[in-house]
Amino acid sequence: MDAVTQLKIDKWLSGNYDQAVKDEIMALQKSDPAALEDAFYKNLEFGTGGLRGIMGIGTNRMNKYTVGMATQGYANYLKQCFSGEVSVAIAYDCRNNSSLFASITAHVFAANGIKVYLFEALRPTPELSYTIRTLGCKGGVVCTASHNPKEYNGYKAYWDDGAQMVPPHDKNVIIEVEKIASVDDVKWSGGEANIISLGADMDARYLDMVKSLSVYPDVCAAQSDLKIVYTSIHGTGIVLVPKALQQLGFNNVHIVEEQSIPDGNFPTVVYPNPEETEAMSIGLKKAAALDADILLGTDPDADRVAIGVKNKKGEWVLLNGNQTAVLAFNYMIEARKAKGIAQPNDMVIKTIVTTDMIDVIAKASGVACYNVLTGFKWIAKLIKEKEGKENYIVGGEESFGLMIGDKIRDKDAISAVALSCEMAAYEKNKGRTLYDKLVDLCLQYGFYKENLVSVTKKGMNGAKEIAAMMEGYRNDPPLTIDGAAVAELLDYELQVGKNLQTGATWAIDLPKSNVLQFVLADGTKISARPSGTEPKIKFYFSVNAKLADAADFDATEKLLDEKIARIVSEMGLK
Repeated sequence: MDAVTQLKIDKWLSGNYDQAVKDEIMALQKSDPAALEDAFYKNLEFGTGGLRGIMGIGTNRMNKYTVGMATQGYANYLKQCFSGEVSVAIAYDCRNNSSLFASITAHVFAANGIKVYLFEALRPTPELSYTIRTLGCKGGVVCTASHNPKEYNGYKAYWDDGAQMVPPHDKNVIIEVEKIASVDDVKWSGGEANIISLGADMDARYLDMVKSLSVYPDVCAAQSDLKIVYTSIHGTGIVLVPKALQQLGFNNVHIVEEQSIPDGNFPTVVYPNPEETEAMSIGLKKAAALDADILLGTDPDADRVAIGVKNKKGEWVLLNGNQTAVLAFNYMIEARKAKGIAQPNDMVIKTIVTTDMIDVIAKASGVACYNVLTGFKWIAKLIKEKEGKENYIVGGEESFGLMIGDKIRDKDAISAVALSCEMAAYEKNKGRTLYDKLVDLCLQYGFYKENLVSVTKKGMNGAKEIAAMMEGYRNDPPLTIDGAAVAELLDYELQVGKNLQTGATWAIDLPKSNVLQFVLADGTKISARPSGTEPKIKFYFSVNAKLADAADFDATEKLLDEKIARIVSEMGLK
């Protein structure tokens, strides 16, 4: 074991740590020194979004000490930035230790003289964002690891607009957190009077906000018997989703009981991620058995939503994140116009790796569509910049996230479930389904198909291999891919776009991010984005074709899937 790691271990053994923690360290020294080294060889990094990691003892784990030290650094920064009374809101999800970490976070903030609004029990992440804005808090924290496996937990930090932090605050908080060198630097207790409990009253305010997003409440009432199946996948969605649907008038909601009890062990799934068919399999069976109209699932902290519908053959299928976003964006644009409430300055926002079909729909409808970097904090940042000038109506990204209306600043599966059911009711009112609507949109705007391939490079050289891949693409881009010329290279790290045929360049007006995009002459777009937290690089593929007849939907989809497969093979990714 290297000397630096051993020094950290010795510090924990001699410092102000619980005796049970010291006993566990000493036991591991004898039984599993390799596991002990992994727990201490580095510090769990407080990144631009907060903490996320495996739970356990050690500097490289989520535990009361790493959470407390992170909170002390965040508290110090808040007090630097704001004078007078500073308040924060804190929520937590169903994960093991989430309530403990939330309590520790609350007590550290409170001991630093900060007023703390702490939810009395588990709540969805989007309600935290809403609460920060509603109560005028300067920041907030939700203890969750989103859809990671059960061994993980996390700590997402928010700013006064209810969004996760962007520059300069994200980097500045990291600096303050890194200054906390010891648990002795943390104020652990002494401000308990500063902690205020939140519960049903805030729930009611949040649910009223969700209800206010409805474009056609009369259609929801007319289709009150819409047969809805919902699964919370053992997460926090169960707290508010049924109530939100009830408020909209839907009274035929069937809960997937096997997954309805919040449980951080997620006993019925491998990964509690609604993007995975396996996680939605019980819901799919129930939807088929009941001959439902729509299936919905949310992840543990209820900020992502999955939708299941019947296709033209009557088979149940899960929509991907891009298809869900297309339906939601189009509905908010189309229905608002039909209702007569659209504004000339309406705008929508998506991320650069989300389907370009949304750009096409927005342009045809005369609605401004902006593209930002991956992550809802960038959507929130743009909303803030355009407040008072343009009217934000919906935003989203391909990873199953939607943000409807401007009352929150993070993705919200509660309002997304409500909107999805309203969309299904809107179509059913016309004797149609959401799948029918998706086919119609492809007929009108073109058939866009997307796919994601993740490549992991393990071991010590993994990060170097990924960096070399990116440099190769950057400095020596391919001239053709799948027989089509590469027309443009968009380099978000250098903030430059280049026409590879003419050599012309232009500035990309977005923050620096290590993302490359190849735009082909046939409209294909390929994006390469390394992960910032693990040795993994993600490749996003988007292809499109004209759909002349609804009867050709399946055949066209097969051709597009084959095209993506050829590109993946040509690029050596599989």
